[in-house]
Amino acid sequence: MAQTTPNHTQTVSGWAAHDSSGKITPFSFKRRENGENDVTIEILYCGMCHTDIHHVKDDWGITMYPVVPGHEITGIITKVGSNVGKFKIGDRVGVGCLAATCLKCEYCEESQENYCDQVQFTYNGIFWDGSITYGGYSKMLVADHRYVVRIPDNMAMDRAAPLLCAGITVYTPLKDNNLVDTQGKRIGIIGLGGLGHVAVKFGKAFGHHVTVISTSPSKEQEAKHNLGADDFVLSTNPKQMQARKKTLDFILDTVSAKHSLGSYLELLKVNGSLVIVGAPDKPIDLPAFPMIFGKRTVKGSMIGSIQETQEMMDFCGKHNILSDIEIITTDQINEGLDRLVKNDVKYRFVIDIAGQSSHL
Repeated sequence: MAQTTPNHTQTVSGWAAHDSSGKITPFSFKRRENGENDVTIEILYCGMCHTDIHHVKDDWGITMYPVVPGHEITGIITKVGSNVGKFKIGDRVGVGCLAATCLKCEYCEESQENYCDQVQFTYNGIFWDGSITYGGYSKMLVADHRYVVRIPDNMAMDRAAPLLCAGITVYTPLKDNNLVDTQGKRIGIIGLGGLGHVAVKFGKAFGHHVTVISTSPSKEQEAKHNLGADDFVLSTNPKQMQARKKTLDFILDTVSAKHSLGSYLELLKVNGSLVIVGAPDKPIDLPAFPMIFGKRTVKGSMIGSIQETQEMMDFCGKHNILSDIEIITTDQINEGLDRLVKNDVKYRFVIDIAGQSSHL
């Protein structure tokens, strides 16, 4: 493991955290030369994910400093390798969480490479050449073309960026639970943040009755009138929760803070499913009785494959689904991270890496 190899000859400007204080500062580092399977991308925008906070502060105890966060990346291809056939210079592309997998295990062969035992991520990972990966809080990225997706021409590049993580994170469990090709189900979304607001948009686009479940009364107006949700439940209101018992077929839990699943499970019909996509840094409470007395299922889900990500992006292009964002400049990154900790954003911060705010 090394920060660079002899092949790392390109000097890149970026922004990194150097210790668990999580403070981001300008950082100059090296990227590898464009290889035969690579594309070089001029980064235009990078979304800001809760995972970035956990990494810069080493909440999970796995951070390799210095860390350059960012895995919601959109940009323009400036170079292509000799083995790359599906992309050309000038293409609008995106890179999400994945940087490398083994390419030969059962999960890779079944287009579930995000569950490969050797998966390495876009930042704070170890690439095939042994170097540490650095993410999208930077001016340029060299990426293996097998982990790159095309951005439809009609999509704004800044608002498309969060779809590379937040979007695919909520799309895949909806697809896995047969909610993409069927209509008329009653689904609940816990939390109306970066993930939740996109989940509402998907749920409505798929033709379902969507209920937003939140601890914040102020979110009702947003959920119903701005995002088109059909119902809103204040989870701290026992009467409202009681009134919705056994009414939902499916619940997507996007909350990244510690919480109990007991009261939410009661909202599910018999045989209903709850899928966890939030990543609390402490264990959540999972009472047995709501599961036993409703034959309910609790499972998890992590992003999606590249095939699913491209499928999701194409769907978004066709149905005009984009993230609701606040653009920030590179000198506002620390302010953005601080506000993100407080959930003070509607609904995703996107860093204008190229300094253009041009909505390309």
